[in-house]
Amino acid sequence: MNPLNILQTINQLLAAGIAITAFSLLLYALTFNLKDRVARSFAFIMACVVTVYVGESVAEVVTTPRWIEVWYQVQWVGIIFLPPAYVLLSDAVLATTGRPSRGRRTKLIKVAFGIAVVFLATIPFSLLVGPLVTEDVVAPHLQRTSLTWIFSVFYFLCMVWAWVNFQRAFHRTVTRSGQRRMGYLIGGALAPALGSFPYLLFGSDFATLHTYVFWLAAVASNLLVSGLIVIMAYAVAFFGVSWPDRVVKRRLTKWVLRGPVTASTVLALTTLTRRAGEPISLFAPVVMAGVFLLMQYFITMFSPLWERWFLLGESKDSLILLQNLEERLFTLEDLKQFLESVLAAMCDRLQTQKAFAAALTHTGMDFLVTVGGKVDFDSEELTERFRGGPPSTGRVGNFELFSWGKFWVIPIFNSINPEDLLGLIGVEIPDETLYGEEKEAFQALIEKAQLALEDRSIQQLVFSSIEEITPQMDRIQQLRAAARYGGTTVLTADNAEILVDEGTLTEWVRDALSDYWGGPDLSESPLLQLEVVQNSLDAHDGVSVKAVRAILREAIEKIRPEGTRSFTLDWVLYNILEMKFLRGLKVRDVAKRLAMSEANLYRKQKIAIEVVAKTILEMEKHAREEVRAPGEKA
Repeated sequence: MNPLNILQTINQLLAAGIAITAFSLLLYALTFNLKDRVARSFAFIMACVVTVYVGESVAEVVTTPRWIEVWYQVQWVGIIFLPPAYVLLSDAVLATTGRPSRGRRTKLIKVAFGIAVVFLATIPFSLLVGPLVTEDVVAPHLQRTSLTWIFSVFYFLCMVWAWVNFQRAFHRTVTRSGQRRMGYLIGGALAPALGSFPYLLFGSDFATLHTYVFWLAAVASNLLVSGLIVIMAYAVAFFGVSWPDRVVKRRLTKWVLRGPVTASTVLALTTLTRRAGEPISLFAPVVMAGVFLLMQYFITMFSPLWERWFLLGESKDSLILLQNLEERLFTLEDLKQFLESVLAAMCDRLQTQKAFAAALTHTGMDFLVTVGGKVDFDSEELTERFRGGPPSTGRVGNFELFSWGKFWVIPIFNSINPEDLLGLIGVEIPDETLYGEEKEAFQALIEKAQLALEDRSIQQLVFSSIEEITPQMDRIQQLRAAARYGGTTVLTADNAEILVDEGTLTEWVRDALSDYWGGPDLSESPLLQLEVVQNSLDAHDGVSVKAVRAILREAIEKIRPEGTRSFTLDWVLYNILEMKFLRGLKVRDVAKRLAMSEANLYRKQKIAIEVVAKTILEMEKHAREEVRAPGEKA
């Protein structure tokens, strides 16, 4: 293979790699921060880049001139919409720094997209670009027309406009980290803008005379684009999310490694294997599977190293501790499995058939596991009996034994706080008295059960503490994220205006209502950061779930029409909310009661939730006004 063919092959592989990378980053934006306008604009640019490089990659491998022309025309769809997409992104970035459009920029953006649509409509008629040129050229391309020059001016003006907005946004960013990432965004944005423009239409004569220069420039350009779009994605990943920086870095790095890096490596090595000729080309499937598995293996094995590299500073040890806690968490299922093993060992040592273990919760005894068959006990009666301290019938080491029907019952207390009853261990009374080794083994097994119940109790205390501080942590993280580019204006503004817009609040309300009778979307709801919910905590004994549920119910009641309840049109929204969420009826039953289709019910439900969100927003504004009122009077 001569050097020219090597350069052409490298260029093809890089073009395909850019398409893969752009598509992966498009999915990333759509997955993690689609709610943010900057991320949506970036996703639009990535869609254009995918179109450009997919068209180029396919056009380079098809052999029929007609299909080559078709795929180059497809490439032009991405080229046409790239300029207004950049203007849209720059406007979104500028708005994030506190300079939203007052109407003029928005109108001009719409005009830019309208012009792009007009250019798009001319492609099938060979007006924007002409027919395919294949003779005496370094590479096939579409012929330049007079309209191509007009489009080039449009392309240039849009890019200048976008970079003016980028520079304005950069100067409005006050934090050092914000300016650094804004610099990454501006620098990374150069790649698609410069790399996607069809230079060959204007420099085909020069490229034909200097073939090696052209292909070296093409390879260098694609290398630059493939790296800079990742840098651009890195900068955009921080917009619209309140995650800590380490989370954004780790998530994006894993996404890039497992997605575009793996896919591009597999594609490149497989392509090279197939083009090597027989017998090496016969191993292409093996190379494909092997490289994919090896990439996943190395990413998994070395990810802890680079993750710790990201976790620098004083928080490194704490973060590693939390990661270890996640891996070693003693869940309820783990507790049941362990206690089942302990009970089975007890039955084996005592030569009995049945045993049970129960944990004490705020509602009473919760029977966790039994061995040897069902144990018929009244949990409320058993709880009251052992809270009252019945007379013991014996001891095993530090543990007292109580006779309960056919069972020995051993109360398990906290070793640190002896008054804290953790649970009960029960085992069928053996036929023979315990002596020596059997008694010591029995005591050791009870101690193991005590250790497991203590660990579970400590974990519950830790999780309760985390649940209590989660809303405050969320609020601080949201403020920190908003202040990346908003600066002083964000930090000194009313929290309700910063953190709660109507669209976001609607999502919070929908999630909380979906778990109205219990679940993480209720217990960990962002609604907890609202002033109106915080004010309600005291009235509900500090229980966050009850406070959120009360505010939701109050908001629903506020939209209830006056008069006697009926099934008329003005009662539809309230009836849906009351039956679907407050009473927990199934969608099918609610639709039947209201005499409407399920599809119509879902549409009305969406409107009802939006009304509830608006009501809670008004309640929140009123609550904050009451908080400010004393200070204003003073």
